[in-house]
Amino acid sequence: MLKQRVITAIVMLIILLPALFYRAALPFFLIAMVLICVAAWEWARLNGYGQAHSVLSGLFCFLLCTASWLMGMLEQSLGLLWIAAGACWTFAGAWVLYRGVSAWASHSRPMRLLAGLLALWLAWLAVAQAKSVGVNFLLSILLLVWVADIFAYFAGRALGGRLSRSKLASSISPGKSWEGVWGGMIGVLVLAFAWQLADKAFAATIPSVFSRIGMHGALTLVVCSLFLTAMSVLGDLFESLVKRSAGVKDSSGLLPGHGGVLDRIDALLPTLPLAMMLYSV
Repeated sequence: MLKQRVITAIVMLIILLPALFYRAALPFFLIAMVLICVAAWEWARLNGYGQAHSVLSGLFCFLLCTASWLMGMLEQSLGLLWIAAGACWTFAGAWVLYRGVSAWASHSRPMRLLAGLLALWLAWLAVAQAKSVGVNFLLSILLLVWVADIFAYFAGRALGGRLSRSKLASSISPGKSWEGVWGGMIGVLVLAFAWQLADKAFAATIPSVFSRIGMHGALTLVVCSLFLTAMSVLGDLFESLVKRSAGVKDSSGLLPGHGGVLDRIDALLPTLPLAMMLYSV
């Protein structure tokens, strides 16, 4: 299982990294769009739709991304949109988690489908704008989520249940612990200050998300980094809630050892728009 997981990760990086560092943005935009459309197909299936409707959901997401691209939204200042998206993820996301797994199915299927497609479209729009800002900026957002996940995994394995008697969200994801969350936050804080120092040392012309936030002081950097980390956890738990409601372990089996595309990008769905919100304001 571990070998399969590593091989899949290497293949994904071989595809993603050249597009990420390529000077022209087009290849990365297209790869990101394909992933988002596949995630839309998975989202529809998780919410009870059949194959035909799921394919149409992916097509709808493709048309939505393409239309926003052709309308020039990638070059526009979308501060108000990012603020609205950030507010929705913060408050509506917390509300959904508070209501729990059983309440998710009580919402109508069309509403659940539309909410997911809009979240995926916003994530694509955010990652495309972040790429337009610069590779250093986008890579710092991606590493924030990956570091939070890695540190949370090892901290949870080493300390889970030893410092806190209660689980993070036992009815949604029994394996996640508060120790894991704290470990992820510590890892992100180390990354934030190290990346900010590296930007200064190498006189980076394109700031990372950490340098952009850190312009307003160390306290702002700490608070915003912890906030983004918490929202990455929310994105992870949100998808876990939907999968538990659907009675499945993975969003699909497209990525051997990893599950589906949604399983890999769930934490990015709220983090990307929120990072663009912080960049805009």
